Amino acid sequence: MTETITSHKADRATAAAPSLGGLGLFTVLLAAALPLIDFFIVNVALPTIGHDLAASEAVLELVVAGYGLAYAVLLVLGGRLGDLFGRRRLFLGGMAAFGLTSLACGLAPSAWTLVAARVAQGAASAAMLPQVLATIQAATSGPRRAKAMGLYGATAGLSMVAGQILGGVLVAADVWGTGWRSVFLVNVPVVLVGLFLAARTVPETRSQHPEPLDGPGTVLLAAALIALLAPLTEGRAAGWPLWTWLSLAAFPFVAAAFYAVERRADRKGRTPLVPPSLFALLSLRRGLVMIVPFSIGFSGFMFVIAVALQQGAGLGPVGAGLALVPMAVAFFFVSLAGPRLVARYGTRIVTAGAAVQGVGVALIALAAWRSWPDLGLLELLPGAAIAGAGQALQLPVVFRIVLSEVPPARAGVGSGVMITTQQSALALGVATLGTLFLSLVPGAGMRDALVTTLLVQLAGVALTGLLSLRLPRTIS
Repeated sequence: MTETITSHKADRATAAAPSLGGLGLFTVLLAAALPLIDFFIVNVALPTIGHDLAASEAVLELVVAGYGLAYAVLLVLGGRLGDLFGRRRLFLGGMAAFGLTSLACGLAPSAWTLVAARVAQGAASAAMLPQVLATIQAATSGPRRAKAMGLYGATAGLSMVAGQILGGVLVAADVWGTGWRSVFLVNVPVVLVGLFLAARTVPETRSQHPEPLDGPGTVLLAAALIALLAPLTEGRAAGWPLWTWLSLAAFPFVAAAFYAVERRADRKGRTPLVPPSLFALLSLRRGLVMIVPFSIGFSGFMFVIAVALQQGAGLGPVGAGLALVPMAVAFFFVSLAGPRLVARYGTRIVTAGAAVQGVGVALIALAAWRSWPDLGLLELLPGAAIAGAGQALQLPVVFRIVLSEVPPARAGVGSGVMITTQQSALALGVATLGTLFLSLVPGAGMRDALVTTLLVQLAGVALTGLLSLRLPRTIS
């Protein structure tokens, strides 16, 4: 009799465990794609936005940087709020807010209104996106989790390329006379579909022992990220005024204060925003270090190639976007084979991916050197396809590695830390490689500036390959 009662209790516990089905996984991956698409979709739309709203270069930089800053600064907090109040609740609220702020961006009557709406859109993304990874971690296990994480990584990489392609197509299509506004308005129907599906398919998960918010840690992390990213993203367009140098000088001190406050809270038994003990996980620590150069190179390349193809090679938004189609197609198909390759060869496929990506970037640089200014889809096809294949062997696998040992109770903060690292590095890529490229153009010309920037990116690819040698050989 006792055995029967125990068996029934176990059955009920199993039945009560949250489970993410196929349609639910599709829904959260759809949500994961939206913020990344919107980070890149404006690259090819900026010239049109500037002309239509009479916006200066500095204000246009804010259209990109305002979104990226709000997104990066609030991601860890968004993950903690999901752990505390329920990830499904934050997911639905963040997605609804993303739809409303996208509508506000699309209807913005002035450049500064657009900047404000983009900041709000970044905040909405920060509430929504950490819940995606946290839900996958909490509501899947074993092979299903490995497959879901692989699909998440594939979705993230594909979204970053597809965003730029979609932006070019939408601007050129001028749907119902909306012009650049369509790159934001397209989100609204997608969000409505996502909300309908999420309400029915995404399970509620939360930490069994929710951790209270860390006010001092939240403020200091936000201050540190702003001190670093704001001057790097706005400095060149603003002419590097005094505040940019003061902000950069303050960054190491604010970052040190953040670390000290978090370590003190951890030692006293309180719950810091980013527990230092989380970085004791070897897979998380080494995976995060590798994400930084990879993301810097990725976003820097996407920004620079958009500018070079439109302003130097004379391509329109569609041509500039379509030139990256081989990269997107190769990324998609190679990423599908990722889980099988990892099961067979372990994380050494990440090293192989860096080597393949390096060959692709070198071919793109060679095409730019030989064919300029006749640089388009055909000239870029071999290099773009090979680079996309190499990226697909790295990004999804590294995402899996970072979160492989994070306990489900800390899934929200773990995913928040990972996405914050990625988003900050994406912003740094636009700021550093973009600034390098635009600074070289007046003296060296567009071709030489592009080739030089690609060679710098190639050095970053080599660095990711070396760092990948320190990754754990297998993924748990």
